[in-house]
Amino acid sequence: MDQKTLFTLEYDKVLEKLADYAAFSASADLARNLRPSDQLTEARERQALTTEARFLLSVFADTTVGGSRDIRPLVNRAAQHGMLEPTDLLSIKYTLAAARDLSRSLAEQAEKLPLLAQLGSQLPPPPGIIEAITRTISDRGEVQDNASPRLSSLRSEIRVAHDRLMTRLQQMISDPHKSSMLQEAIITQRNGRYVIPLRAEFKGRIKSIIHDQSSSGATLFVEPLVTVELNNRWHELQLAERDEIRRILLELTDMIGNEAIPIREIVFNLARFDLALMFAKYAEDLEANEPELVAFEKRTDHHPGSIIRLRDARHPLLDSQKVVPIDVELDENTFGLVITGPNTGGKTVSLKTVGLMVLMAQSGLHIPAQSGSRLSIFKNVYADIGDEQSIEQSLSTFSGHITNITRVLKHADAHCLVLFDELGSGTDPQEGSALARALLSYLVRNKITCFVATHYPELKAFAHNTPGIINASMEFNLQSLKPTYHLMVGLPGRSNALAISERLGLPLEIVEDARSLVDPTELRAEDLLNEIHRQRGIARKERKNAEKSRMQARRVERELNERLAKVDLERLTILENARIAAEDQTRQLGEELEAIRKELSRAKLPLDTIKNLSDEIEQIEEDVSLPILPSRKKTIDSQKPLSIGEKIMVRTLGMKGVLTAIGEEDAEAQLGNLRVRVSFDDILRAGEEDEQGIENESGQPKISARARKALSIMNENPSRPSILHASPGMELDIRGEMSEDAIDKMDRFIESAYLSGMPFVRIIHGKGTGKLRQVVRDALSKSSLVDRWESGTDREGGDGVTVAFMGKD
Repeated sequence: MDQKTLFTLEYDKVLEKLADYAAFSASADLARNLRPSDQLTEARERQALTTEARFLLSVFADTTVGGSRDIRPLVNRAAQHGMLEPTDLLSIKYTLAAARDLSRSLAEQAEKLPLLAQLGSQLPPPPGIIEAITRTISDRGEVQDNASPRLSSLRSEIRVAHDRLMTRLQQMISDPHKSSMLQEAIITQRNGRYVIPLRAEFKGRIKSIIHDQSSSGATLFVEPLVTVELNNRWHELQLAERDEIRRILLELTDMIGNEAIPIREIVFNLARFDLALMFAKYAEDLEANEPELVAFEKRTDHHPGSIIRLRDARHPLLDSQKVVPIDVELDENTFGLVITGPNTGGKTVSLKTVGLMVLMAQSGLHIPAQSGSRLSIFKNVYADIGDEQSIEQSLSTFSGHITNITRVLKHADAHCLVLFDELGSGTDPQEGSALARALLSYLVRNKITCFVATHYPELKAFAHNTPGIINASMEFNLQSLKPTYHLMVGLPGRSNALAISERLGLPLEIVEDARSLVDPTELRAEDLLNEIHRQRGIARKERKNAEKSRMQARRVERELNERLAKVDLERLTILENARIAAEDQTRQLGEELEAIRKELSRAKLPLDTIKNLSDEIEQIEEDVSLPILPSRKKTIDSQKPLSIGEKIMVRTLGMKGVLTAIGEEDAEAQLGNLRVRVSFDDILRAGEEDEQGIENESGQPKISARARKALSIMNENPSRPSILHASPGMELDIRGEMSEDAIDKMDRFIESAYLSGMPFVRIIHGKGTGKLRQVVRDALSKSSLVDRWESGTDREGGDGVTVAFMGKD
């Protein structure tokens, strides 16, 4: 990619933002050196890797590269036989251990994260290094005693020698004959030797070697001759220990140096993995989406085949709360855009936004735009964008622009994207306009995809009359005299000079005089543009008002539905309590009746007198055992189309609820705490249940066949949950589960869903290799509670989801 363009479009600042998410310096360096790819396959793979990383973080939010560090300088030193210190060896150990653990974790997710798992397969460290460092170096950075038999022996001898030396010195300072000669009864060190503090006036009274004296000269630090050999032995053993430690460290260093190449590769792949996590975190913070990257399409002979469709694209370096999103879409006949409008109106930002979207997409970064955005892969991007906003531009500035444009035109071809800001500016307006038209004509002839910003009105007509080019403009509010920064594709910009002058108080006669000097044709065109802009503004305002009203209505509707749900819940609670009380009373009657029957039997009296009473009690028990369901609603016109918020009855469940969403083939409804998706054939409007015979004689909705079967199952097995128990939800996510665990969870979920009367459920197993999907579908085919299954729709997740329909009788 053109380096000057990358700098002009502030691509380096985007990379600095990305580098802020790095876990260690190696990945930060990768981020700063990232460059867009001009290969479609590579760019798509980068995008897919970012998508996988976002999914990984959504499931395992604490995923990192552990305590990894850029150990390549240490490895290089080891390869050159430079001894590594214990802390260096610990850094290598922690980095290799993080790579090992990460490799294992990614291998377990290979089905869902194939690209990351492939990257993880390159992370396992060379065998033996982690274990050797662990055995040799403690977590405090000290060489352990068992690092070698000789070191263990030396340290044992050092402890014995030290104890002997300390014991002999302690005897001396404890001797009453000698302690009076000492300044203090302590043992200290000087020049690495253990000494005692002798008062100067007793010099020579104890045979010793003087090592030091105090600043006042009153104290001499002496080593008694009787301890010289003990001191020497202790010191000799320390030197031997140092040599043994050095030998051990050199041995470990050579082991690492021999594996320098694979270790450097591991660090590089750790940095690549961390870079993918950085992409994911940056995308989340930008609220970005994966763009669809496409190849150039074969169209007409006059079109390069490029595709640019950006929806709600935001400049990534501007405040997301303040930046105004833009929509840019070139239709199948267009490959060039001419943006006109006032200075400071946002033309430059729009050009940079388009350029950055392309560069980010080809780098693997998700872009701050709505999903559905599509971009071609460009071989190169060229930009001539200046920040000068003054109309008083010098000749040197013009020369600089022409020099850069000449360089761009020398290298650009039909597979490149060209961005020109204020084309032809900085010189005589008439000549500048002619030059701008000539340059634009050159781009069109050579089928170069281009975005051009200009203030020359002549380019409006040129773009209108030239196939492949379309006008666009930055909106300007004449009331507030401020730009709105909205990009309007299809409409050229207006010349607002006269209107602005009039609003700023310039005498009307001067404004009218100026208007009379303007070509009437241009005035009529400006008036027409003003009217188009005005009508478009009114339409936008009305659309916003309508959207606001719709959202407000939805909010009120939700509030009312919540209130109704609460009222219905209270009603159900009261009725359920009454039903329970009735069951208690009925049970008591039954017990009393049974007692009477026994008395009559003992008295040998006929039982016919209580038979009718017994039948009535059984009927009462059957009636009060019916579940309490939501109340009936009045009949409405069934010919009217369904609408969101409408009260409905789900035929197969015998339950009522509220429509919350309507699709092309089915709808979504809220049934109390249960949200279900049902086909239109399974929906009855409130009131239609009377016609369909949904209710029984007591006014309660009838129980569905599936519910009746669930009741019979519960009667046979009282340990089963009640049919009125809480719904397990519409979806079960078993991605990442082992097959045995996944099937166990699914069986429990299917049983709960069946007994709660749900019509169908969704099993989310992911795509991957398809192994888990096959296991799930085999189990569903064998289930006695599942009627049939099918793959999810594209909106539900396609082959990554299996929809199981309940109700096999």
